[in-house]
Amino acid sequence: QVELVESGGGLVQAGGSLRLSCAASRRAFSSYDSGWFRQASGKEREFVAAVNWSGDSTYYADSVKGRFTISKDNANNTVYLQMNSLKPEDTAVYYCAANLVPPLVDGWYRLSSAYNYWGQGTQVTVSS
Repeated sequence: QVELVESGGGLVQAGGSLRLSCAASRRAFSSYDSGWFRQASGKEREFVAAVNWSGDSTYYADSVKGRFTISKDNANNTVYLQMNSLKPEDTAVYYCAANLVPPLVDGWYRLSSAYNYWGQGTQVTVSS
């Protein structure tokens, strides 16, 4: 069992930056793959970015590629999402997720069902 706690959300103007953090409760978090998802009001939850257990491989949704960067600090049991050049359409609740054993499916990291553990979410609001 691992608990995830997100922080770093807030209100920012378009073009600004935020860094989200996801702190895990267990040292074994270094063995977990991690991802960030978001859910805008009235919309379904969508994939944003993912990183493998070691931090060597990263994946991004096309909508954030080149603007967002995911990273994993295993020494501090934390995953980060650096968000630059924010747009009003990035407004959503952002969720951190983790799993220990990914399913053997291509592109599994994009599937919310592939993750066993979720944080409570942090609100990001981008004003125009």
